[in-house]
Amino acid sequence: MRRPAEPGGEEDPARQRSPVSRFARSVLSLFAAPRVNMREDYEKVRRLQRRLTAPTRSVTRATDHWVPSDDGTHEIPVRVFHPKARLRDDVLLFFHGGGWVTGDIDSYTPTCSRMADLTGCVVVAVDYRLAPEYPFPAGLQDCYQVARDLLADPTPAGVEDPANIVLIGDSAGGNLAAVVSLMLREQGRTPPSRQILLYPVTHWDHKLETSPYESVRSHGTEYRLTAAEIQAYFELYVPDEQQRRDWKVAPLMAQNLSDQPDTLIITAELDLLCDEGEDYGRKLQQAGNEVAIHRVDEALHGFIALPRISRSVREAYEVINTFLDKHPAHPESTSEVTP
Repeated sequence: MRRPAEPGGEEDPARQRSPVSRFARSVLSLFAAPRVNMREDYEKVRRLQRRLTAPTRSVTRATDHWVPSDDGTHEIPVRVFHPKARLRDDVLLFFHGGGWVTGDIDSYTPTCSRMADLTGCVVVAVDYRLAPEYPFPAGLQDCYQVARDLLADPTPAGVEDPANIVLIGDSAGGNLAAVVSLMLREQGRTPPSRQILLYPVTHWDHKLETSPYESVRSHGTEYRLTAAEIQAYFELYVPDEQQRRDWKVAPLMAQNLSDQPDTLIITAELDLLCDEGEDYGRKLQQAGNEVAIHRVDEALHGFIALPRISRSVREAYEVINTFLDKHPAHPESTSEVTP
């Protein structure tokens, strides 16, 4: 086992990232997202995502539902995915990624269908409102309401015990899951028993010059997600720069991280969000929570959307399934990171 660095300290030499050869970098660069001006082209990106991820056949094990908003102004679409074989009573309440700007229930249908099959769980995906049409906190409010209502009365989802509700999200969705968990505690609501955060956004600063995290400088100009792109996402999601330091935008800024669900954090080695995701796990642990952190070697941001034959996907679901079975991801110590 290799132990992570203490927050604010030097990284243990045995824990440093494996070197990536020039050849490997050239191959990985083929998977880099096309560089676009997200501030102007987000609608084009949304359309492209839907075309690229459209299922080749109809998804027969998915049903659509709509949840009326608290203020009565809109309905929140929710899609429920049933696995081929249900192996667990857990229901995964999923918030999709996409920088709070792109991604939706349709573009994430293949990912959610695969998640249901590989975990044997029902997956409930929330199609929250997107920025810039609906900036912060609109999307967060949608996610919070669905989580709050489902935890208060899980029977509509076929769940008898609210403890079987597990929050899960990737990237911006991981950010939303973390913040929803904190909001539930703040409001005195029933908390989920567990949360799974996949390469989550937890900090507000991703500038190469000022970010406190080395992974931003190491990978912020290369692969699937760049520092410039995430900066554009933040500008669309939270136009007020000072407001980005709010813990409801950047959960690492929360003063109180106690009383949180048992947490699994999975990061990707070649992702600029790697360090901040792991740092959030350590902060949760310091606040007295049960936390497991797992870094997937040579993985890029967004890898959970890859086909199930991908090594990164297989590894991630092995860790997720172990976590769902209520065993620590790393039996010797939940504080350690396995590269």
